[in-house]
Amino acid sequence: MHRLVAYSAGGSERAAGIALTWQVLVACASPNSSAERLNDALCAKLDWPVLFAQADEHSVLPLLATRLQELAQGASPPEIQTKLQSWQRAHAVFTLTLSAELFQILERFAALDVEVLITKGPALSVRCYGDPGMRQYGDLDLIVRAKDIERATKAMIELGFELKISLHTIRANKIPGEYVFTRRDKKLLIEFHTERTFRYHPRPLHIETLFERRASVTIDGREVPALSLEDELILICVHGAKHFWERLMWIADVAALISLRQAPDFNRAIAVAREVGAERILRLGLRLALDVLGAKLPAELEASVRSDRAVAKLAAQIQTRLASREPRGMGILQRAAFRVRMRGSLLSGAAYLLRLSLSPTEEDWTPGKEGNRPAFIDAMSRPLRLAKKHSRRSVD
Repeated sequence: MHRLVAYSAGGSERAAGIALTWQVLVACASPNSSAERLNDALCAKLDWPVLFAQADEHSVLPLLATRLQELAQGASPPEIQTKLQSWQRAHAVFTLTLSAELFQILERFAALDVEVLITKGPALSVRCYGDPGMRQYGDLDLIVRAKDIERATKAMIELGFELKISLHTIRANKIPGEYVFTRRDKKLLIEFHTERTFRYHPRPLHIETLFERRASVTIDGREVPALSLEDELILICVHGAKHFWERLMWIADVAALISLRQAPDFNRAIAVAREVGAERILRLGLRLALDVLGAKLPAELEASVRSDRAVAKLAAQIQTRLASREPRGMGILQRAAFRVRMRGSLLSGAAYLLRLSLSPTEEDWTPGKEGNRPAFIDAMSRPLRLAKKHSRRSVD
């Protein structure tokens, strides 16, 4: 009995500490962050090492560091200030290195007449926060056409990168989750996406429309081809839904993007979402930006977003998991139900779940037989692997 009481008390203290930490992270990630709001969150006794660790886990360390410097200077202990400054310096070096590599890749691809678009990473950081180093990321995401992926792969190898899968596999028409390239000497990770790897879009993505609607962003003084704001908004909402919105950063990105002075054209964004069957996915991303971070939307659009009861329920569940510091505790049945609800109707949701469950990636291929094993065998082995993987995760 005494052990149970002690555990409950400790649990209450831990829960209170988690709640305080979450309040600070939300105050820092909000597009409407203010000194008053942040200082109110900081007034209680915080476990600063836990706050630092949670900011890192939610990929909002740059926002935490910047908000503390701008709005609450001197509020953090000296050792935390030193740690944040050290992290910022390392991240600045990393982003400069990644930008230099990006420019080299773009020049090489231009010479080969291979078109490419940048998404997320530094492009989203510049758009949302005005600086390529204000967003926490560890790789670079580029979009090319599937017909160009073999040429792109050869070019990347010539630039000193290693491909996670083989050219033989690409020629065998095997589709990975993404085409991953690494440079061990510089600790760089580059991921290429094609219309065939965007499998979490409910309907096929017409990549030509992405190139037709493309925009540009300025990174370190250079114009870089990027997705339109509307396409970027849909993509980051699909990406967040793919990962069950497990990180605050993904919600912060949506909130920041829709809060820009030159915000996306929401009518166009809705049309883009409709093209790929992602209307509910978009509404969920917008609802989380509203509820978690206090973002603003035009009144008519906000009313539409809030009128979707399924979205309201999903948003509440996600917010509870995030605030309780257990965002990765979803079991396989919960994950399946989430996928189904993302599509609206039960029939379309079940079809979406089935397609995802039977679309193998490199994790489902038999090593050494990637180009020889029949596709249907890979497809049938995938649900078994996923069940084993996520059942074990939910137990852990």
